[in-house]
Amino acid sequence: MSVNLDFSAEPLFSWYVVLLIISGIAMIIIGAVNSSGLSNGWRAFNVIAGLAFTGYGIYLGFIFEGGEYFIFFKAFIVPGLVVVNFFRAMAARSSAPAAPQQMVPAPPAYGTPDMPPPPAAPVGNPAQNG
Repeated sequence: MSVNLDFSAEPLFSWYVVLLIISGIAMIIIGAVNSSGLSNGWRAFNVIAGLAFTGYGIYLGFIFEGGEYFIFFKAFIVPGLVVVNFFRAMAARSSAPAAPQQMVPAPPAYGTPDMPPPPAAPVGNPAQNG
């Protein structure tokens, strides 16, 4: 297995591979971390797209033996949009007001129709002092 990164001979290809892997890893991390409040669907999309970008970058950098390859400019636009969406969701989550606390009503007083009367004095021998 050889490394196909040669910044002096093919700088565009080499930078493409490096940025593809970096953007893929960033998308995987953003999808795996649940601190932003993104929905599970967006998090799954981030992880799947990140795995695809990282996998293609690894393929081009270490397995590819020459010939034609595709440059996906979406590989740089999508991670940028994902990062913006991540921070926007984080800001919305932190500025959202906390849910109001529910008041629990007081229990009804003894003697009301909803509550039976208090128990009577214990049956049996009276207490002895002495």
